[in-house]
Amino acid sequence: MKEQFYAGKIETLKIVHKSKAGFHLSNGQEDTLLPFYEVTTPVNKGDEVEVFFYVNKEGNLVPTMKVPSIYFDKYGWVEVVDRIPHLGVFADIGTAKEVLVSKDDLPLKQSVWPKPGDQVFVKLDTDKKGRLLAVLASEEVILKEATFAEKKLIHTDVTGRVYRSTKVGTFIFTEEGYRGFIHYTERKEEPRLGQLVSGRIIGVKDDGTVNVSLRSEKVTEMDEDSDRIIQYLEEHGGQMPFGDKSDPEEIRDTFHLSKSAFKRALGKLMKEGKIEQKDGTTILK
Repeated sequence: MKEQFYAGKIETLKIVHKSKAGFHLSNGQEDTLLPFYEVTTPVNKGDEVEVFFYVNKEGNLVPTMKVPSIYFDKYGWVEVVDRIPHLGVFADIGTAKEVLVSKDDLPLKQSVWPKPGDQVFVKLDTDKKGRLLAVLASEEVILKEATFAEKKLIHTDVTGRVYRSTKVGTFIFTEEGYRGFIHYTERKEEPRLGQLVSGRIIGVKDDGTVNVSLRSEKVTEMDEDSDRIIQYLEEHGGQMPFGDKSDPEEIRDTFHLSKSAFKRALGKLMKEGKIEQKDGTTILK
């Protein structure tokens, strides 16, 4: 039975002849045309070349000498080049055509989808129609890839990319290879999937993973939290229906602060005489 070429396949084929359209390749059973625009290095009749097959915009199966940086069994970081609502994002895998990361593999909130320039950790896959997709790495894959972190790393600075986004927090893979978790109270806004973020390690677990904070140290942090409350008051007529006894979830949704951080900031502002509280309402003096 003849061997079939298909999207995603990497083959080493022999150049049998050259035409006006490109180089004609064969594996001894099937032939295919390598267009001139998919040739990356000088080649001649009789040479063997490694090619990768993809489906172009016209729906034709085309070989290219631009072999991708990822494969069906090989994960890698690739750059996002476009974001299409209700479809997903397209990533550059090193070939002539970008590959889709489906919306079904992305967070429900489109606000945290990757933007062009962000990078995602993916491998190749195909959909039911045989079209190429890029699929995000699972938690299991990340843990296998991760480097074990030592306890002495607490309080050191760290930079990493977001590989997973959830309601409880953000997961990152650091430049050193550590698997990190950022609780929602340890960030002021939710980072995008694929975004590069910098913070500090505030805990190292027994399994070698780390907890990370994107917030500044306490003194500066309290000033920033206080400024955020003042800004909110100024934008809402000098008063707000929030105080010491407000619901923690409402505080988090409005100010992106934990209730304890919110109360510390309120206490600081009251001590400075900038606000007062009355019947559950905070008033700007």
